[in-house]
Amino acid sequence: MRKMNNLLSILAVLALSGTASAALAQAPAQPNAASATCVACHSNIGAMHQGNKHQNLPCATCHEGTDKHLTNPKQKPTVSMNPQQCGTCHADQFKTMYQANPHSIARNSKKNSDSIAPNPFFDEALGAHGFTKEHNLLRAHAYGAVDQFLADRSFGGRFVLKDGWLFFGENGGFFGVWDKIKDTMPDNNQQKPHKPGTAAAANPVCWTCKSSDLMMDWAYLGDPKAGAKWSRASNPVELVRNINHALNCNLCHDPHSAQPRVIRDALIQAVTRTDYPTLYSESANKTPVDVKDMGLRGFTRKIAILGKPDSKLMCAQCHVEYNCNPGTDPATGKPIKMDDARTNLFPLVDVTKIDDFYKHASFKDFKHNQTGALLTKMQHPDTEIYWNSTHDKAGVGCAACHMPKVKNEKGETYTSHWATNPRAYVQETCLQCHKDKTEEHMTRVMDAQKAYYMGKLRETEGAMSQMFIAFREAKDAGITGEPIKQAQDLHSVAHTNWEWWTAANGAWFHNPQQAQASLAKATDSAKAATKILRDAVAAKVQGQQQAKK
Repeated sequence: MRKMNNLLSILAVLALSGTASAALAQAPAQPNAASATCVACHSNIGAMHQGNKHQNLPCATCHEGTDKHLTNPKQKPTVSMNPQQCGTCHADQFKTMYQANPHSIARNSKKNSDSIAPNPFFDEALGAHGFTKEHNLLRAHAYGAVDQFLADRSFGGRFVLKDGWLFFGENGGFFGVWDKIKDTMPDNNQQKPHKPGTAAAANPVCWTCKSSDLMMDWAYLGDPKAGAKWSRASNPVELVRNINHALNCNLCHDPHSAQPRVIRDALIQAVTRTDYPTLYSESANKTPVDVKDMGLRGFTRKIAILGKPDSKLMCAQCHVEYNCNPGTDPATGKPIKMDDARTNLFPLVDVTKIDDFYKHASFKDFKHNQTGALLTKMQHPDTEIYWNSTHDKAGVGCAACHMPKVKNEKGETYTSHWATNPRAYVQETCLQCHKDKTEEHMTRVMDAQKAYYMGKLRETEGAMSQMFIAFREAKDAGITGEPIKQAQDLHSVAHTNWEWWTAANGAWFHNPQQAQASLAKATDSAKAATKILRDAVAAKVQGQQQAKK
């Protein structure tokens, strides 16, 4: 009671000059000013806030409704997720965060004939999976949310741009998603295809790396918990109506301690996993993580404070192979639904172990519509590909190439948050180490690496195409049993070691040696499957001919 009376007394004083929020925001900076009132209950936050670059920021800087919360603790204050809040102090970082590459084309499909996963092979390889509806190249972090709303495979075409195609003429800059899009069916929450040529594959988990807008109402791993408004099993249409920002600053930067952090729950689970070795657990020089339970709203909600800035872990919140979909348990054949924790899972292993990990987890994404093989749908395993690569072993982090140190107009050095291709600033990236080379030299090197990689990719796709033909021939010949099972297992291996690389971004540069070895494995597996099937067909034809004699 005494504690509450003290809080009310402070509130009464603040109220003389307006609301508590306004008074705190206008108060002169002083050591630990933010925690003068709040830390009485939120001691863990106070400890994080003490003695760092944000210690003089009042709580009301990012929280609204603190006055109501002080009079009634059940009235929870809101948390501002708007990155503009951070941009008031970190102007250069904010501006570059929403910069776009003028050469990136909106809705540029990976399935185009000159791209990384061309048709008709891609659609055949994915076997009617939802990604066959639209599989686009990345643009920029600024569009990380809005592009997901619009993708043909996400929400069945219900979300559209207010300005139509004119929006794609814009070139970066901060915006709120709902300033640009509208829901054509605001009274209909059904997640299903609404237009021809679309799918409705988006679900709550896949949005936890696109935006942190919902983090305060999301329990650890998206478990359905009392007090948590959203979960893995929530209606995705209802959930995304509450998302307005892409890749908020607080995804990687803790607002209380100003320390580097990760908030993506599946990554926190991966770096603390003990049931299966991960790239992190087996790393000799891994960055220590301090996992904290921030679930003050009645449910567990974790963050992990990093012992030092580590862009490899910060980027791994999104740029990883992950599962966020329903699937099948290959051990039982039973469906895995969104209430199962395996629908929010980061393996954090490289391509040599990924099949074994999913066998350990007993999870497969989908059954191929031609071969009947149970397959894993790969997502962008950029972190795993880069881990233990030549550059990684040299101590080069993701930020060194994608978010380098640059100077502003005043000559001040800051970290660019324009997470783009290093070709955009070779001087600040490649030439920082390769000092005896020129920009033209390094560009030619990258061109050669990519050309070689694309050739190997096409070789693998050629071998897999022959495999699909062999499956059709075997089906027509009535082949069943062990030959089909052996070929399906080899198809799964070939698929993993092909799609791992087409799902990734910049795989040809991040780890060219591993890419070559893995694609060779895919090619050999596809050829082996083809031989098994065609041998079985030939043996059956021979047997039939002999039976006629």
